[in-house]
Amino acid sequence: MYYVYILRSSKESNRIYIGATNNLDRRLNEHANAKKRDYTRRYAPWKLETYIVFQNKILAEDFEEYLKSHSGRAFLRKRLISQ
Repeated sequence: MYYVYILRSSKESNRIYIGATNNLDRRLNEHANAKKRDYTRRYAPWKLETYIVFQNKILAEDFEEYLKSHSGRAFLRKRLISQ
């Protein structure tokens, strides 16, 4: 299984992070202990807003890329996360 996940900053609720992984628990733990990445470290702590499960890695990666696009961000805010 592959997951596309959306995190929201607890520090600044307008900040979101979109990622994809095949191990959601491990990846969330990495974000919780983020010391490497500037963006995730700067707006930590993060909470899981939602995630979508895919059986196909390519579909998950394509959906992640779409959510990071302009139209994907609009879809995300309208259909996947609360404001």
